[in-house]
Amino acid sequence: MAGATGWTGKALSFGLWEDNELKLVTAVSRSNSGKDLGEVLESKSWGVPVFADVSSALENVQVLIDYTAHDAVKANILLGIERGVHGIVGTSGLTAADFADIDAAAKANGVGVVAAGNFAITAAMAQAAALLVAKYIPNWEVIDYAKAGKPDVPSGTARELAERLSAVQRPNLGYPISDIAGPKEARGADVDGTRVHSVRLPSFVVSTEVVFGMPEERMTIRFDAGSSPAPYVSGTLLAAKAVSNHVGLIRGLDTLLLS
Repeated sequence: MAGATGWTGKALSFGLWEDNELKLVTAVSRSNSGKDLGEVLESKSWGVPVFADVSSALENVQVLIDYTAHDAVKANILLGIERGVHGIVGTSGLTAADFADIDAAAKANGVGVVAAGNFAITAAMAQAAALLVAKYIPNWEVIDYAKAGKPDVPSGTARELAERLSAVQRPNLGYPISDIAGPKEARGADVDGTRVHSVRLPSFVVSTEVVFGMPEERMTIRFDAGSSPAPYVSGTLLAAKAVSNHVGLIRGLDTLLLS
């Protein structure tokens, strides 16, 4: 478990420790290297050593779960792949090109990787619904809400949604962006053809909505996360149990659930 003492990582560490089908072998947390994870989290020994980096923590590991940082996750997952370890990517900030590299490496090494911008079951179902709607309504935009201090934009949830929507078909943009009057940034970022608007304000955790529009009608599909990491635990554990049955990258928890 990489990022074992972070906001989501801590909840996942408890989830892994308590799960009857999975065994938590090692953890990664730079600030707690050399300690026992149980003693760090609840002052009780678990027999789970904490390492400063992923390279040191892969012995006897079958699945690497990464909830670290956007500038570390790709290298961590690729290192695991090189050593024959399956991967779960819970960290946001990776691009479509990054995922293509991970997919190629996973296939070359015969391991599986599940990557999701959001491992909450409701987020996965919202994405699945949006992909279905995009087959029939060719006009949409994505709005991405998160806390004021979130460094990556758009969120992994919104980026994954935008890229996968654009893979269904390219949305209509209405008035050409190049010809608009005023700052072009006001029309949002271009994420693989989908316009994405990132809002960063206090009180949000992660909320993502896609708005579909047709003449005289409109439809919104939205996911909202609460103030705790609890929604991400069950989906991540599900993916960890299933990933060893696959080779290559599975993008999106919905893909895993509905395949």
